[in-house]
Amino acid sequence: MQSLWDDQEAAQYEGDLAQRVYTSRLLGRDPALVLHGGGNTSVKTVETNLLGEQEEILWIKGSGWDLATIEKAGFAPVRMKPVLKLAELPELSDTQMATHLKNAMTDASAPAPSVETILHAILPFKFVDHTHADAIISITNTPGGRERVQEVYGDSVVIIPYIMPGFKLARLCAEIYRAEATDKTRGLVLMNHGLFTFGDTAKVAYERMIDLVTQAEEYLTRHGAWQIELPPAAPVEKALRHELAELRREVSGAAGFPMVLQTHQDPMSLAFARHAEAARIARQGPATPDHVLRTKRLPLVGRDVAAYRAEYEEYFRQHAAHSPQKLVMVDPAPRVILDPALGMVTAGRTAKDAAVVEDIYRHTMEIILRAEELDRWQALPAQDIFDVEYWDLEQAKLRRQPKPSVFTGEIALVTGAASGIGKACAEAMLARGAAVVGLDINPAIRDCFRRPDYLGLVCDLTQPQAIDDALEAAARRFGGLDMVVLNAGIFPSSRPISELTLAEWRKAMDINLDANVVLLTAVHPLLRAAPQGGRVVIIGSKNVPAPGPGAAAYSASKAALTQLGRVAALEWGKDNIRVNIVHPNAVFDTGIWTEEVLASRAKHYGMSVQEYKTNNVLRTEVASRDVGELVAELCGPVFAKTTGAQIPIDGGNDRVI
Repeated sequence: MQSLWDDQEAAQYEGDLAQRVYTSRLLGRDPALVLHGGGNTSVKTVETNLLGEQEEILWIKGSGWDLATIEKAGFAPVRMKPVLKLAELPELSDTQMATHLKNAMTDASAPAPSVETILHAILPFKFVDHTHADAIISITNTPGGRERVQEVYGDSVVIIPYIMPGFKLARLCAEIYRAEATDKTRGLVLMNHGLFTFGDTAKVAYERMIDLVTQAEEYLTRHGAWQIELPPAAPVEKALRHELAELRREVSGAAGFPMVLQTHQDPMSLAFARHAEAARIARQGPATPDHVLRTKRLPLVGRDVAAYRAEYEEYFRQHAAHSPQKLVMVDPAPRVILDPALGMVTAGRTAKDAAVVEDIYRHTMEIILRAEELDRWQALPAQDIFDVEYWDLEQAKLRRQPKPSVFTGEIALVTGAASGIGKACAEAMLARGAAVVGLDINPAIRDCFRRPDYLGLVCDLTQPQAIDDALEAAARRFGGLDMVVLNAGIFPSSRPISELTLAEWRKAMDINLDANVVLLTAVHPLLRAAPQGGRVVIIGSKNVPAPGPGAAAYSASKAALTQLGRVAALEWGKDNIRVNIVHPNAVFDTGIWTEEVLASRAKHYGMSVQEYKTNNVLRTEVASRDVGELVAELCGPVFAKTTGAQIPIDGGNDRVI
C-alpha cells in the first residue's frame, strides 16, 4: 500500500482540524481501507470558549459523513473533560453514552459524534485513525488470527479481542492499552474489526496506518494469500430478465416493499458464486460486524427466497429471546444473492443502496478468499453479529426512519426520454424516488441524468432486437420494471390525405404504433412481476378526440395506439397492471417547436406567439413538465384504482370538451 501524502498538497491545509480533514480524505480514497462511511478519525485541540476559558476538544468524525469527502463540518466537537469522566464509569449503556456525548458537544448543529468517541478520547495521542483494512481482516478472521497478528507485528501493536463498538469496547481498550502498550506501540488491532493508529501529527498517524497495513499485505503475499487467482467463469449466454424480475418480486415480498436488484457477472462475482464451497464460505457472516447493517448477516446462495426468509426469522427469534427489550425485526430479505447463472445480485431499497452493497461484498469476497488461502475463513459467531444488527442505537434509527418517496424501490421505463415530454416524465419519476431507464434514438440519452438510479440507452424502437437488448440491460441494472411510459413518436409534416404517400403513412404507423405493440408485448412479463402491480401510461394526443386537417397519419397512429391501450387495460387487469392514456396538446417546449415554427404558426392564425401558446379555454401554457407530473401521478397511489382512462392535458380544448 502506497502513502498518498503529498507535502505540497498538505501545506494547503493549515491548522490541526484542516490537517485532520486532509489525511481523513487520504484514507477515504482507498476502498481497501474504508468503505461507505466506515472508519473513523479524530484530532484533539485546545479551544477558547465564549467565556474566555480554554478547554480541550476532541474533533471526531460525525455520523453520516464519508472519509473520502469529509469537510471540517463533518467533525463533531466534543469536550474532552466530560468524555474522560464517562470513561471512568463502571457501566454505561450505549443509549446513555450517545445522549451524554451529544450533551458534551460545543456545537449543537454539528453531526452526532461517533460511538467510538470515548475510545478516541482515551488514547493519549493528538491524531487517531481507524480503518477496516481488508488485509487486516483477512488475517484476523481465521482460526489462528491472533497468533498470526502477533507474528506480523510483534510488540508494535496491542491486540484487542473482539467486542462490539461502544462503551464496553472503549473500557476494554483502555485497560489492555494501559497494561500492554510500550514505547514501541504504533497501533491497536481489534480482532474481526480493524486497525487503530495514532501520532502527534496527522502525517505520523496516517503513515503508520499505511505502514502497518502494508506489513499485513506483505505477510499475505509471503503466504500466497494476497493475489487471488480465479478460475475461468464465462457468463451464461441467455436472456435473464424474466428470471430476474421474478426474483425481484420474491425479494421485495420478503422485504415488504419494492427493492432494486443489480446483477454482476464479472469474473470475480461468477467465480465466487460458482465456488465449490460457496455455501460454507459465504454463509458464515460478514467481514466485519459493521457490514451487517448493509449486507445482512448472510447472503442467499441460490434463489430460494422463502427458505432464506424463514431462516432469518428463526435467527431473529432465537437471539431476540435473550434480549431484555422488545426488538423490532428488520426486513428478512437478502441483500446479496449468489447464483451460478446470475453471479452476484445485490439488493437495496434504492439503486444507490444496491451499489453500496456491491462495493462492500466485493471486498468481502476478496477477504474471504484470502483468508481461505491463508488458513480458513472464520467469521464471528451469530450472536455477536446479531448484537450489532439489533444494537439499541440501530433500533432507535429503525424506529425514526423517514418515510420513503412514493416510488422508492420501483423502476420506470420511459421512451423518447432524451428531450421534451419524455425527459420531463423521467424527471418526475426520479423526483419521486424511482430508478429510471430512458430509451431514445438520440445518443444524448446516455447523459441526460448523471446519477446511479438512471440508465440511458440508445434504442431504435422499430427494431425488435434493440428492444430485447434494452429490456435485458434494464433488468440486469435494476431488476425489472414497474412502470412504462410510451412517449416516443414522430409528428410527420402536415400533408392532406390526397398528397399523403404510403411511405409517410407507414413510417408514422411503424414508429407511433407498431414499435409500441412490440414493446408492450415484451414488457408484459416484467410488469406482471412488479411487486406493487405494473403501470403503463401512453402519451396520446388531442388529435385522437379532435383531429386536425393535414395530420392523417399522425392522428390515425395515435388513435390506434389509444385503442391498443384500452384493449391492454381490459386484458391486463387480471395481472394487476393498470393502463391509462394522456392526451396533451400544444406543448411548445419540445424540439419540434422552434421560435421560427412558433412564429409561423401564430401568424397563420393571426395571433401573437403568446396568444397562440395560450389558445385554450384556460388561457394557460402547457409545458412538458406539466405532462410529466400528470404521468407520474397516474402511476401513483391517487390513481391506484383507475385503468383505461383517457385524460386531456391541453388547457381545455373546445373541440375536445
